[in-house]
Amino acid sequence: MKEKILVLGLSKSGLSAAELALKKGYDVYITEAKGMNEIKEEYKSRIDELNSAGVKIECGYHSDEFISGAYLAVTSPGIPPKSEIFKRLNEKNTKIISEIEFAYLNTDIPFIAITGTNGKTTTTSLVSHILSKKYSAPVCGNIGTPPCSLIDEKHDFLVCEVSSFQAQMTEKFKAKIACWTNFTPDHIDWHGGLENYFKAKAKLFLPPQEPEFAVLNANDERLREFAKQCKNVVFFDDEKDCGIKDNAICYKGEEIIRLSDCPLVGHHNYQNIMCGIIIAKLLGMNNEDIRDRIMSFKAPEHRLEKVREMDGITFYNDSKATNPEASIVAIDSFNNQDVALILGGRDKNTDLTEMCKSINKHIKTVLLIGEATERFEENLVKNGFSNIIKEHTLEGAVDRAISLKPDVVLLSPACASFDMFNSYEHRGEVFKEYVLSK
Repeated sequence: MKEKILVLGLSKSGLSAAELALKKGYDVYITEAKGMNEIKEEYKSRIDELNSAGVKIECGYHSDEFISGAYLAVTSPGIPPKSEIFKRLNEKNTKIISEIEFAYLNTDIPFIAITGTNGKTTTTSLVSHILSKKYSAPVCGNIGTPPCSLIDEKHDFLVCEVSSFQAQMTEKFKAKIACWTNFTPDHIDWHGGLENYFKAKAKLFLPPQEPEFAVLNANDERLREFAKQCKNVVFFDDEKDCGIKDNAICYKGEEIIRLSDCPLVGHHNYQNIMCGIIIAKLLGMNNEDIRDRIMSFKAPEHRLEKVREMDGITFYNDSKATNPEASIVAIDSFNNQDVALILGGRDKNTDLTEMCKSINKHIKTVLLIGEATERFEENLVKNGFSNIIKEHTLEGAVDRAISLKPDVVLLSPACASFDMFNSYEHRGEVFKEYVLSK
């Protein structure tokens, strides 16, 4: 009799896990809390194929028939541990694992795991781009393609962005190289506290899951202390291992790339590049190939993405910055330049003090748009910044910014987009299209 595997959720990762489980000969059940009418249209053909192949699927509830007798449950990262379905499965002593763990258990392809509060998407994309000079090393995980979809293909490595949600649901996943970009408070509600959030990521670096090499941020106090528990640590932002010296990024004392040749701006991006360099060096790549691949890399869309240069003005799209912390990273990337910053959107009512401090240091003009305008203006003025222009539309803000003839026009809104746009991606596309139409 076939062993029963239960997949939680008709998400991209859930569908990939179900397809892999079917290939491996399991009796596959999928349970989804949403109704079928709420499932993305793009998934419908895959759902039909799974149905035709004998996979049992239910929507709108989690029946006892489906969740009873499962040898294993594979969860989607969006389902919180405090959910009713987790509680019921725990009562039945059913092991719950992430789709990443399920992929790992069914392949010999080595994983390179990238985790962290910020920067992991850029770092994952960059690592894959550098390694592709010598290896087949596609990106997967939280960044897009589930690893379960890749393990039947021939690859040298899988470069996997691992969220804290995915990391928490692993027990045996063991990366060849694991990289932790930074640690700041996030997803506290989901994990039930800051320490639980830290522990979820820390699992990837400690026995029994410890990697061959741990790549850690020397400038992150918590990670520097944590490194004492890890083996084979290579630090980035560190003079001895990999850091900046004489306006170049060096590895073990050897210059790899000048800062002026880096396609990404800001110290946080230099850190992402350091991670890529370390991983490539650990996997045997030469300096020249690493440098060439870094120089040909383009930032992921909407993340401090250079759009164009026009009449001495450089335009950056950082629409992914939907909170003040993310915008601070972008703002702090510019020194001694005349920067016009476009801020605003749907207010998340977060504290603006630190962002106002950064604006005072680095920004000449702020252009405010959207629902957050009044509160942002009030906080900026209270913190001593008064060069503020209010506009009704994003296009109006761009036009006004151009008229000021700054060095840089930066869209980094520190807000959600839903007052004026469908998503941060939509907001970024509108910005780019308008700037490119000039």
